[in-house]
Amino acid sequence: MSTWTPASWRNKTISQVPAYPDPAALEDAERQLASFPPLVFAGEARELKASLAEVARGNAFLLQGGDCAESFAEHGADHIRDFFRVFLQMAVVLTHGGSKPVVKVGRIAGQFAKPRSADTETVDGVSLPSYRGDIIHDIAFNEEARRPDPQRLLMAYRQSAATLNLLRAFASGGYADLTRVHEWTVGFMKGSNWFPRYEEVAQKIDDAIHFMAALGLNPDNTPALRETKFYTSHEALLLGYEQALTRRDSITNDWYATSGHMLWIGDRTRQPDQAHVEYFSGIKNPIGIKCGPSLSSDDLLRLLDKLNPSDEAGRITLIGRFGADKVRDNLPRLIETVKKAGRTVVWCSDPMHGNTVKASNGYKTRQFDKVLDEVKSFFDVHREMGTYAGGVHIEMTGDDVTECTGGVSAVTEANLKDRYHTYCDPRLNASQALELAFLVAEEIHAQPARPAKIAGL
Repeated sequence: MSTWTPASWRNKTISQVPAYPDPAALEDAERQLASFPPLVFAGEARELKASLAEVARGNAFLLQGGDCAESFAEHGADHIRDFFRVFLQMAVVLTHGGSKPVVKVGRIAGQFAKPRSADTETVDGVSLPSYRGDIIHDIAFNEEARRPDPQRLLMAYRQSAATLNLLRAFASGGYADLTRVHEWTVGFMKGSNWFPRYEEVAQKIDDAIHFMAALGLNPDNTPALRETKFYTSHEALLLGYEQALTRRDSITNDWYATSGHMLWIGDRTRQPDQAHVEYFSGIKNPIGIKCGPSLSSDDLLRLLDKLNPSDEAGRITLIGRFGADKVRDNLPRLIETVKKAGRTVVWCSDPMHGNTVKASNGYKTRQFDKVLDEVKSFFDVHREMGTYAGGVHIEMTGDDVTECTGGVSAVTEANLKDRYHTYCDPRLNASQALELAFLVAEEIHAQPARPAKIAGL
């Protein structure tokens, strides 16, 4: 740690980065970013870490979700509002059904860059650089659009700032008031089979609020009834962008990434001796690590040693992304590795990335049943091994899209073309997201009660 600086990653091997044609223009954009105000504050990141420590102890649950990749074209107030209110609905269902506080972390206000399995893609015999997110280039399939443009770093920062401003207003300005729980339903969801069940939960919350009001507790004198804590997260792929927004906290003198409250390392960039892990080792934010089938037990231990040598609770969230048919082959091994080492982590399931398939009509999609299967296997394995299943991490939207097949919305492969709007991977629509929340709530409720402290804390 004595040799770490926000720039020390530049001396390491790096993967999943674009080749900018004008290095001087890139340096200029990063220099401008370094002069901009932070997007989030160190105290907020510490607050989130403390909440995640409660998840690690089994006293809370992590809900993390949002767009696969944010786009400049979809940046509108209605889009953000619809995402936020479906997220609130999910959190209410989880809190009510699971009887635990829910830590709310969005994949938003910074989730612009995407790793890709291949550097190029070919259409009609033409090969161009793969689309890596709006922060780098445009999705249009032509040579000019796919040329990395450093000015997009500044555009992403400004969009993130505007998104954060609106989210903070929603979270603390009355929109999240529990007396409005019936108003959070997106219009098109009222025909869903899950709507009556949600309304039943909402009515119970109404009854509880009326009871508390009779005791003198109301939104005016009880902030917890009218406000919520909402945090942002993204995959920290473009380290030049992250370095420019890395600031030293004036209170603790520690370094924090101020581009988001929580950052994660992807399954393709978690090599212990390479650049992304080097950068993450020096920031004090809570961090996630995507864990796919290729993660060895030895490398997991190396990552924990490098990224959390003092075993600080709430620092590390392990986000499993295996595929429904691979959970039982891989998750028990990683759990056993962590248990034997006596390390403290939040266990979280990403049931989306391992279940991506190509439909017969060429659309990339995910079968909702497979998503549910992976979540259920995640909870089953933790029950069998005596550990706590602490969270879910999903790609979802508040819009009525047709990108994942199945669920009560009954999306079929033939329907995919109707409202397929994602810029990268398919997302759950609002109805599917709420359906998943009810399943997860049942699984949380079925988990054994946890002691106040567990080994390693």
